Amino acid sequence: MVDVCLLGCGGMMPLPKRALTSLMLRYNGNSIIIDCGEGTQIALKRKGWSPKSVGLMLFTHFHADHISGLPGFLLTMGNAERTEPLLLAGPKGLERVVRSLLIVAPELPFELKFMEFNDDSEFTYEGVRIKAFKVRHNIVCYGYSAEIDRQGKFDPDKAKEAGIPLKYWKILQSGEDVVTEEGVRYTSSIVLGEKRKGIKITYTTDTRPCENIVRYAERSDLFICEGMYGEDEKIEKAKEHKHMTFSEAARMAKDADVKKMWLTHYSPSLVNPKEYMRNVRKIFPESYPGKDGLTEEINYEE
Repeated sequence: MVDVCLLGCGGMMPLPKRALTSLMLRYNGNSIIIDCGEGTQIALKRKGWSPKSVGLMLFTHFHADHISGLPGFLLTMGNAERTEPLLLAGPKGLERVVRSLLIVAPELPFELKFMEFNDDSEFTYEGVRIKAFKVRHNIVCYGYSAEIDRQGKFDPDKAKEAGIPLKYWKILQSGEDVVTEEGVRYTSSIVLGEKRKGIKITYTTDTRPCENIVRYAERSDLFICEGMYGEDEKIEKAKEHKHMTFSEAARMAKDADVKKMWLTHYSPSLVNPKEYMRNVRKIFPESYPGKDGLTEEINYEE
């Protein structure tokens, strides 16, 4: 089970009722933040979630509305008595940018570690596979997919037939192999069925539509995508500034065969995203306008 919260859904500038871009994922006691616009720590406080469990922060790119909230957020984490290291990951140059921002927050009670991407990349954090993929903005920008695999179901009858002692069942059930003191090897494949469908969440903002997004978002349980403009007639403006319209996002959701799409990263001029959803849902019915604090619990399919 994964908890997903859209902490802020605004683009360019914060508004009285719309915080800047940020997303938080919670899984198995650990939390991941994607982007940290100005005031993210306030949005998190409003949600009632703790920053202390955040062990990984991902950044799409280095425009201010996606990273300028970092110094305040890190200070909030420090005030929450965090001492464990924090991993920051994003495009090449991330450490230089962060070190510059931290001139105003020079003393933190925890270590910062950095991971920088030159191209599409993949790594694992606390059981979550993170895939970083390039998108089409006017500077280097990444989208992210977070995937949680689910192994096959444990079959106790197979364990009994194989003569595996009961004390090893739990280890094999977790997907690990066992070598006994006598040198006998038991593999988890003996007792586990076929791999089951896991959970997949994809997040992308500040981009024109591109094939890379469709490829990485394929069959996501939740696709969180920028919708800078609700009006189709603003397509030329979207192309000029390397953003997209609601309709373009919906077509990507349809092509990627996702279950559900949340729109986010609205233009400050977009007052009421809901008024454009009827046309969007003609393209992709499971489209929803994001709003600050929008939360969903995503569970494994049975």
